[in-house]
Amino acid sequence: MRTLGNIIWFLFGGVFMGLMWWMFGLLAFISIIGIPWGRACFVMGNFSFFPFGQEAIARDELGNEVDIGTGPFGLIGNVIWFLLAGVWLAIGHIMSAVACFITIIGIPFALQHLKLALISLAPIGKTIVPKEEAAAAKYSSYR
Repeated sequence: MRTLGNIIWFLFGGVFMGLMWWMFGLLAFISIIGIPWGRACFVMGNFSFFPFGQEAIARDELGNEVDIGTGPFGLIGNVIWFLLAGVWLAIGHIMSAVACFITIIGIPFALQHLKLALISLAPIGKTIVPKEEAAAAKYSSYR
């Protein structure tokens, strides 16, 4: 089902939002100083292409250690990201979600867009893993 969902997602709109992520990533790489944001854009762009069966999780939850993207610099990076690009990507995902919600069959796709809209507000310090691995990491962090 995940494969079928990803194929339908990609063909009916996922490709556009993934390309938007990549466009912001290219703009970030051009500025040189924006390379950390560009890297996050490409990771999240790939996630936006095929979101079913995957989940975004904070890297410190996954590895149980703080790195530069999950510490204070990551917070500063996410604030800068939110102001410059995150809002625009979130608006794009929300508009896509509304378009998907109009049809009954599009509701699962709309929920994915809303998930991606939340991620687009603060992607620094996150990584993409299969849902099973994310559940195991969250379970181990509660222990």
